[in-house]
Amino acid sequence: MSFSPLIHDQIIENEREVIKQRDDYDKLDLRKESKELSKLLLEENPQLQHLIDRSETRQVMMEGIRKWVITYLEEKPDVYKFAQGKLKGRKQYELLDWKDIAAIRLYDYLENEGTELEDLNLRGEKVVSRPFKLLWLACKENKGSVTADFIIDMIYLFRQFFGKSEPENHSASDIRKWMERHPSGLDQEIVEMRKKNKQRILRVILNRMEKGLIQSQRFYFENEQTKAEKLDTLNKWWNDRLFHLRFAVRDPDLLNEMLDHTLDRKSLEVMNRAREAGIPFFVNPYYLSLINVHEPEFAKHADLTIRDYIFYNQQLVDEYGHIVAWEREDIVEPGKPNAAGWLLPSDHNVHRRYPEVAILIPDTIGRACGGLCVSCQRMYDFQRGNLNFDLDKLKPGERWPHKLNRLMTYFENDSQLRDILITGGDALMSTDRSLKRILDAVYGMAKRKIEANEKRSMGKKFAEMLRVRIGTRLPVYLPQRITDELITVLADFKEKASKIGIRQFVIQTHFESAMEMTPEAREGLRKLLSAGWIITNQQVFTTAASRRGHTAKLREVLNEAGVLPYYTFSVKGYKENSHNFATNERAVQEQREEKALGKIAGGYFDRIRKFPDDPEHMIDNIHQLIDEARIPFLATDRNVLNLPGVGKSLTFRTIGITHDGRRILEFDHDSTRWHSPIIHKMGKVRIIESKSLGSYLWQLNKMGEDINEYESIFGYSIGETEQRMPLYEYPDYKYNITNEITNFEI
Repeated sequence: MSFSPLIHDQIIENEREVIKQRDDYDKLDLRKESKELSKLLLEENPQLQHLIDRSETRQVMMEGIRKWVITYLEEKPDVYKFAQGKLKGRKQYELLDWKDIAAIRLYDYLENEGTELEDLNLRGEKVVSRPFKLLWLACKENKGSVTADFIIDMIYLFRQFFGKSEPENHSASDIRKWMERHPSGLDQEIVEMRKKNKQRILRVILNRMEKGLIQSQRFYFENEQTKAEKLDTLNKWWNDRLFHLRFAVRDPDLLNEMLDHTLDRKSLEVMNRAREAGIPFFVNPYYLSLINVHEPEFAKHADLTIRDYIFYNQQLVDEYGHIVAWEREDIVEPGKPNAAGWLLPSDHNVHRRYPEVAILIPDTIGRACGGLCVSCQRMYDFQRGNLNFDLDKLKPGERWPHKLNRLMTYFENDSQLRDILITGGDALMSTDRSLKRILDAVYGMAKRKIEANEKRSMGKKFAEMLRVRIGTRLPVYLPQRITDELITVLADFKEKASKIGIRQFVIQTHFESAMEMTPEAREGLRKLLSAGWIITNQQVFTTAASRRGHTAKLREVLNEAGVLPYYTFSVKGYKENSHNFATNERAVQEQREEKALGKIAGGYFDRIRKFPDDPEHMIDNIHQLIDEARIPFLATDRNVLNLPGVGKSLTFRTIGITHDGRRILEFDHDSTRWHSPIIHKMGKVRIIESKSLGSYLWQLNKMGEDINEYESIFGYSIGETEQRMPLYEYPDYKYNITNEITNFEI
C-alpha cells in the first residue's frame, strides 16, 4: 500500500484525538482499520510473521527481535556504541545511516518496554510504553486498543529496519519549488489585497464609532466631518500605534464583522467558548488586515500560519484552567531556588535557566503584547493572571523605579551574568519613557559591575555585561511602534553603553511567516538596524509553519530585510497546544532536508562572527555572503525544543510509543553550551508528544499539502542539536573571570 492511503483513507477524524488508555485494552477486539493495517505489516515482513507465529509468548517474540537488532549492531561497532550511549555528538550522529537509526529505535523500544510515565497531555494520567505488547496483541490475537496511527508507525519502522525504505534525497530545485509555494507579504498582489482589507476594517470602526459603540478620548471626529473626511482621518490614525491598541478586537462578533462575516459557524463557536472560559483575546487592526478574507487562488492557504496564531482551537479551550507550566523554572517561590537552581529576586520579574543570561520582565505595559499568540509560551501566566491585556492597569506604579533598581542589583552582584534579555509580554509595548528608564538602569548596573571588578583580583573578577537584548514581536504585530523617537532611545543607549564595554545589542523578534513581512514591517526593521542593533528571529515551528518550504522561504525573506534567523522552536506545551504542534520528527526532517540548502561553510565563520559589529550595513553584508556562498539564505538558526526541564535541545532518542501512536522522546541536554549545574542531577528529560505522526500528516493533508512529500518523517527518530553559529557566541573577556557561581542552590 502506498503512503498517502495509509494516512487519510484508513482513519476517521475522531480517532486523531489524544486517547486515554483503557484498563481493559488487552480484551478489546482490534478495530477494523487497525486489523487491516496489522495484516499489511505482517504481509510486508514475513520474517516478523514467522517470528510471531512460532512464538508462544510476547517475551519470546521480543527476544527474537532483540536478536535481529543486536546481530545487526554487532556488525557496526560505532553504531552499537551510539545506541549504548558510549559515543555521542553531532559528528557521530551524522554518520548514522537510515537502517542504523531504525535499529537504534528498536533497541530503545526493547530497553524501555514497560516504562511508566506521567502523560501531561492527559492531565497527569500514568501511561506505560509497551510497543511490543501492543504489537503482540494486535498481530497475534487481534486484540487491543491500538489505533491505526500506532500500526502505521510500526509499518514504517520495519520498512526502515529491513531496508525497504530510504531517506529522501531532495535537490536544490525541489526545495526552491517548495519555497515558491509560499508568497511574501511584499508581493504586490498581496500588498494590494491588504490595502482593501485595511479599508474594510476602517469602515467597520467608523460605523461603530458613529453608533457610539466605540469611544475614545484620544481618537474622535471633529464636528461636521463628512464620512469621506472621517475615513481620511482614520487612515491617518492607522499610522499611530495607540490607535491599534485602542481599537484592538477583543470579542468574536467584532472579529467576524471585521473579517466580512466570513468566519464559519464552528470557528465562531470555538471563539465564543474561549471567551466564556476566560481566555483573553486581543488582535489589533493592522495584524488583522493580514488575513485573506476572500482567498484568491494565488494566495491559497497562504495565511494559515497567521490564522493559527489568531483563532483559538478547541484543544486550548478544553485545557484552559488546567494548563501547567511547561518551563518548570517559571514557577518561583520567594527564597527558594527555581527548577534550574537559581535564586531570584522576584517571583515574576526575572526568569533564569543559564549561568550567563537572565530574562527581565518589567512591571510596565511591557507585560502585555500587541496581540495574543494562540500557542503563547506564557499561556500559563495568562491563566493565573500574571499577564493580561488591561493596558491601563499595567502602567508602571510609583514603586516600579525602586523595584527596578533592586532587580538590577541582582545582575550587578551575580558572578556569571553577562547578558540581559528584556521581554515580557513584549518589551516594546512599554512607552519610550519606560523603556529608556529600563535601559538607563541596565547601563548603571553594567557600569557599577565594571567599577566593582576593579577591586577584584585576576581570576576573581565577575562577568561584566556584554549583551543587551530586547524581545519583541511588535515589528510583526505593530510596526507603527517603531518611531523615530524609539530609534533615538535605542541609538543613544547603544552609543553610551558601547563606551563601557557592552558589545552586542540585539532586537530579538518573532516572524512566523513570510506573509508577515509587509512594507511597514520592512521599514521598521530598517529603522532598528539604523539604530545600531542587530535583529534576530525566533520562529515557532507550528503545524502551518512546518509545511514544506515555508520556513526556508521565511529565512530568505528575513535575510533580505537584514534579519538573522536565531532559533526555530518546536511548539511547547501539552494538549492545549496540540493543534499547533508540529512533531519534533518534522523539525529534524526540516533541518536535514530543507535548511541544509542554506548551510554556511566553515570558511565564512570568521566573517559572520563580525556581523554584530556592523548592524547598519547588515543587509549588504548578508547579501554579499549569500552571493559568495551561492546559497539562497543563511541557515544561522538552530532547530530546538525548549525543554520542560532546563535548556534547549534537539538531542533526543525515540524510546517508546503510546497506543494511539504518540512517540515518547528522551532528550539529553545541549552539549554545546554551558548549563546550570543542576542538569547533572536532573538527568535526561522524557516527553510524550501531543499528537501522532499520522495525526500530524492528516492535519497537513487538510491544509492542502501532498503528504507523500513528507514520507521520510517516520524515519527521523533520533535528533542531535546543531552547533551554535559563531555570531551568537559571547565575545571574550580580556581577563579571567571567577569560576564561582552565585545566586545558585541545589
